[in-house]
Amino acid sequence: MIISGLANLTLLDYPGKTACTVFTGGCNLRCPFCHNATLVTEDFRSLEIGEESVFSLLEKRKGILDGVCITGGEPLIQKDIDKFISKIKDMGFSVKLDTNGSFPSVLKDLLSKKLVDYVAMDIKNSKARYGETVGIDNFDTKEIERSVDILKSTDTDYEFRTTVCREFHSVEEIEEIARWISGCNKYFLQAFKDSGNLIGQGLHSLEKNEISEMAAVAGQYVSAVGIRGI
Repeated sequence: MIISGLANLTLLDYPGKTACTVFTGGCNLRCPFCHNATLVTEDFRSLEIGEESVFSLLEKRKGILDGVCITGGEPLIQKDIDKFISKIKDMGFSVKLDTNGSFPSVLKDLLSKKLVDYVAMDIKNSKARYGETVGIDNFDTKEIERSVDILKSTDTDYEFRTTVCREFHSVEEIEEIARWISGCNKYFLQAFKDSGNLIGQGLHSLEKNEISEMAAVAGQYVSAVGIRGI
């Protein structure tokens, strides 16, 4: 495991639970609006901390923390992610996984082994604009589509989410996404905010009323639609 960050406490990252957040280094995508740029580029290796830091924290926080949120970067590029999560589960903690959905086989394996209790998968954009939005020309959404289907058929709790910014998302794109994931459990629209640590430049947030309009349209296809970050 390449772990590039550890937040001792979060009340937001894991819905309904008190958790710590583990940040893994590296990602296969290059989304311009990614707010964790240092975890995506090679700079993340300079931030690397040992797994023992995570397990030491969890040992001290037994009875205080409910779970662990594993985010990135993209956690599923880590070759030993299953062993890492197994150790966490053996300590009695719930696990939430954040993923971009690029690795459906790994996702399916984790779900089949009951290693993950909650999955939050990013849907970056409509299929037509996916490559542009993830910073990769001619990006094939086939694996993303597989992950969507896997989650829609699982008994594990999950959500889909889209970070919306003016340069990539309009009501039309959100309607396309909602139509694609219709029948899912939950869908969240997250307001883009410039963290100052982005991969791209010149990106802008949307107004509250614009995101609310997007949510209303998505609600025609998904029963539970929420907004975060406004």
